[in-house]
Amino acid sequence: MAGRETPATRAAKAAGITYTLHEYDHDPRAASFAGEAAEVLGLDPRRVLKTLVVAVGDELTVCVVPSTDQLDLKAAGKRAAMADTARAEKVTGYVAGGISPLGQRRRLPTLVDTTAMEHDTVYVSAGRRGLEIELAPADLVALTGADVRDLRRPG
Repeated sequence: MAGRETPATRAAKAAGITYTLHEYDHDPRAASFAGEAAEVLGLDPRRVLKTLVVAVGDELTVCVVPSTDQLDLKAAGKRAAMADTARAEKVTGYVAGGISPLGQRRRLPTLVDTTAMEHDTVYVSAGRRGLEIELAPADLVALTGADVRDLRRPG
């Protein structure tokens, strides 16, 4: 189907991993893109991961955390802060709300929350709003070269 191929899906295909695409009608009023995906697709929201771009000094880092949780910025690095949206979009090649940890214009250091590894498969943005890619967390880590660590803010 046209519009379902993105740099993220091309990266997954090129790596030869098993994945499934899930498409839904994105509501521009949605407060949380990952939360919307979980709700509309009827998924466990802990398996739907949000991709956040943070600035650690001058460097950008991608943090992937469950849609249900807040990112603990300290876990990303000293003096970490959410990256400027325009810069995140320019560097990754994706629009906010559709930033995928896969297939970015320039591969950024990536961190994945440890809880992702508890599931057989997880869902991340496939590179545009309204399109999720389901894949094994080990494949997500391998494709992004991610470090797996606790990234969630204590509740």
